[in-house]
Amino acid sequence: MDTTYFGRNFGVMVFRSHTIHRNIFWRYLPYETIHAYQEGIEYLQSIGWNISGIVCDGRRGIFNAFGSIPVQMCQYHQMAIITRYITRNPLLEAGKELYQIIRKLAKVHESDFVYYLNEWYDNWAEFLVEKTVHPETGKWHYTHRRIRSAFRSLKTNLPYLFTYQKYPELGIPNTTNGLEGVFSNLKTKLRVHAGLKRNRKIKVIDQYLSK
Repeated sequence: MDTTYFGRNFGVMVFRSHTIHRNIFWRYLPYETIHAYQEGIEYLQSIGWNISGIVCDGRRGIFNAFGSIPVQMCQYHQMAIITRYITRNPLLEAGKELYQIIRKLAKVHESDFVYYLNEWYDNWAEFLVEKTVHPETGKWHYTHRRIRSAFRSLKTNLPYLFTYQKYPELGIPNTTNGLEGVFSNLKTKLRVHAGLKRNRKIKVIDQYLSK
């Protein structure tokens, strides 16, 4: 499940079945909320769907919002988060090493990834707590804030990055790429019809998502 936007306050939240490759429910909303995702899951269950697992982008608080249903953090989104913090070409050696670890995310077992991440932290623990003090105010901040934020994101999301490995019998995908492809193709079609009013866009979106 994920949400994409077609302008300010105009988004569509889509739930897609990985097993039958179909969009099974969607709703329009100005912005995504955990409550809206919960309502979507509850609606699908109410009409007979068995939700064996959920793959999402890792919005804050979402991992604990669905009771006992296993939740997988999209590994692609996690890689994108790290890239936003340290870029694809980090200048500092700590960033370069962390980027190489995140590139292994979709290729290794959870235990190996945890080992690489812990080893990185052991090597760079003192580096991460370095502080910069403002010469006039005396206030300080962590010198390498972006690398710290990248590492903190990984540590926070780590329990949900390998859910698909913990439940192999469920066939949970490790990314929302199937849905991202739907969004990409949909936006390409809408660009061909630039200038459509919102109600017309909704008709096009409904038609596309229903196929």
